[in-house]
Amino acid sequence: MIRAFVAIPLPPDVVGALVAAQAGLPAGRAVEPDTLHLTLAFLGERPEPVVEDVHFALEAIRAPGFALRLARLGVFGEGRPRVLFAEVDPEPQLSQLREKVVQAARGAGLRLERARYRPHVTLARFGPGLAPEDVERTHAFAARAADFRAGPFDVAEFRLIRSLLGRGGPVYDALAAYPLRRAGTRGVRSCPDRGGRARAFSYQSGS
Repeated sequence: MIRAFVAIPLPPDVVGALVAAQAGLPAGRAVEPDTLHLTLAFLGERPEPVVEDVHFALEAIRAPGFALRLARLGVFGEGRPRVLFAEVDPEPQLSQLREKVVQAARGAGLRLERARYRPHVTLARFGPGLAPEDVERTHAFAARAADFRAGPFDVAEFRLIRSLLGRGGPVYDALAAYPLRRAGTRGVRSCPDRGGRARAFSYQSGS
């Protein structure tokens, strides 16, 4: 089985801005810099052949590149914070790409939740035992960051990513990358390996 999701990677300057925004976090567990990303769709745990079918469906997506901007910090869970996040400014092409990804996954046989999509980058997570004073400090922390901004940055690709859960937090491994079209190009798909060379979809069998 492979636990997987589809996401947009973030450039180093945006990651740096997000790490700076995490400074002084009063509670919770900050997301590690190398795992910060913008999720398009969570696929869950699936058999390896199903994930490969999703890969081939994602390869067929044709969409243009676009720019995104992050603005404001927010909290999911008013009474009991669950997640601290950086919100993404509205961008129609992001919504269109998300819809194409969802349709591709469903076309490969996956049943995905029909929850409303609110694009964001998760910065920290909170356990169920958060003390009342930490709840208050967390909301105050997000409110003080109301003027947070990062970007704009160009979105040139999206990725199929495997998530390996461990005691120290998840470890992410990009299984495939799908470049978006630039003006005047055909948007050829490739799946780079760790050396940057094009390769066919492959993975190591996970637990």
